[in-house]
Amino acid sequence: MPHTGTVTKPAPAPQHEELPNKHARRFGLPVATALVMGNIIGGGIFLLPASVAPFGTISLVAFGVLTVGAITLALVFGRLARRHPQTGGPYVYAREAFGDFAGFLASWSYWITTWVSNAALAVAAVGYLDVLLPIHGSTFWTIVAALTVQWLPALANLAGTRYVGAVQLVSTVLKFAPLLLVAIGGLFFFHADNLGPFRASGDSSLGAVSASAAILLFSYLGVESASVSAGEVRDPERNVGRATVLGTGLAALLYLLCTLAVFGTVSHDRLVDSDAPFSDAVNAMFGGTWGGTAVAVAALVSMLGALNGWTLLSAQTPYAAAKDGLFPAVFAKKKRGTPTAGVLVAVTLASLLTVYNYTAGSAGVFETLVLVTTFTATVPYLLATAAQIYFLLSGQGHRVSGPRLARDLVLALAAFGFSLWLVGGAGYAAVFQGVLFLFVGVLVYAWIAARKKRTAADATD
Repeated sequence: MPHTGTVTKPAPAPQHEELPNKHARRFGLPVATALVMGNIIGGGIFLLPASVAPFGTISLVAFGVLTVGAITLALVFGRLARRHPQTGGPYVYAREAFGDFAGFLASWSYWITTWVSNAALAVAAVGYLDVLLPIHGSTFWTIVAALTVQWLPALANLAGTRYVGAVQLVSTVLKFAPLLLVAIGGLFFFHADNLGPFRASGDSSLGAVSASAAILLFSYLGVESASVSAGEVRDPERNVGRATVLGTGLAALLYLLCTLAVFGTVSHDRLVDSDAPFSDAVNAMFGGTWGGTAVAVAALVSMLGALNGWTLLSAQTPYAAAKDGLFPAVFAKKKRGTPTAGVLVAVTLASLLTVYNYTAGSAGVFETLVLVTTFTATVPYLLATAAQIYFLLSGQGHRVSGPRLARDLVLALAAFGFSLWLVGGAGYAAVFQGVLFLFVGVLVYAWIAARKKRTAADATD
């Protein structure tokens, strides 16, 4: 593939990576779809209705916009995966199009996203665990619980990719039962009077949509999951695209149905102040107070499944970069089909961030870091969609029919614009701190590139 300027063309990656032993197993379409759905649907869905209720039912419009954007991204990732079906996803696409530095930035920013997201999920999971086992009175036991929630999925990953797939499939199936109960059952108990005003915040329509979308952004991260793990997917040229679109579409449909059902079963004034909107919805539907326990169990299962998938992704991206010499070599070593160093480093960093959050009482800082993940995730999105635009406009037209070329170009441009909107939705503080994270990565890249050049020079002496 031709490159412009002085960008170094990466060596072509192998079409498939050999998995070393019986503990490694390639994912089929069902598991790959479950990976995408499990990573998109974490614990956020259990809080979203109450989070966006202050904006009114106009927040459903934001859901629709985000859904269209997420599916557009999914379609672009599916097309990129057909061209480059290797582990690494956005990293692979950015490096192939723009060279080592762009590939490193995609890998670095996505890696930050994964382990900070894991810390956020673990802290949120403890809140639901507190419903079953009251522990918030003790900082020590709260930390123990949060670390346990993080390390259990890490141990599943260290056991091998066959166990990752099994955990992901089981957790996805189990968490769908209560979610479908609310999504479908709520329609039979739906009362329009509960919806409240269309615009409850007093903002303009555009302002309300943008503000509610900013809250919802974090919940749609994960559309790239199958492409990041493409090397572990059977027949990735076909299954990655299918799993990405199918998983994103099903997750988005469930988001919309669940939010609409909660809006219609819980009165607006009560929903605005609710700490457990799904519990309130189940109680309104069937009476009693058992909803809180049921939803807490469902949330824990959901977040453990999401942590399982995100832990895998936290190791796969640096693994792909390390294979190309753009991350420390230790990240390229695999055991049982899993990059063990990537798993251990990511879970350790997430654990340290979690302990800091609880001991320093820095809730505001931690929330800002979570918003930073929304920004850092859009960096590889922007680079990947830009890579697709590059591939389509760099003399590849003879390989694609005119209508298909136009369609794919429109999709890529729409996905790029959607990613820019995500950057704006993250907020000024998050973008500022996210840029600082990226500049730290630039220093790391300078060190790695210098070592590579010195090693190459020594080899020629």
